[in-house]
Amino acid sequence: MTQTRETVSVHTARVSCDGAGDIRSTAAVKAAALGHPRVYLEIDERGFVDCPYCDKRFVLEGDGHH
Repeated sequence: MTQTRETVSVHTARVSCDGAGDIRSTAAVKAAALGHPRVYLEIDERGFVDCPYCDKRFVLEGDGHH
């Protein structure tokens, strides 16, 4: 079984990931417990960076200078 990588488009070269996803409710606190430690990542000249914990890929959209 092949798992599809989650990809997130961003507009800044610096991103953070905690593995909790985009949950916007009071359940976010519980979901964070199921994630991983928050890490801060920098997108390089390749235009993307992968989270070393959950393998989520952050892709830089536009020029990234906002």
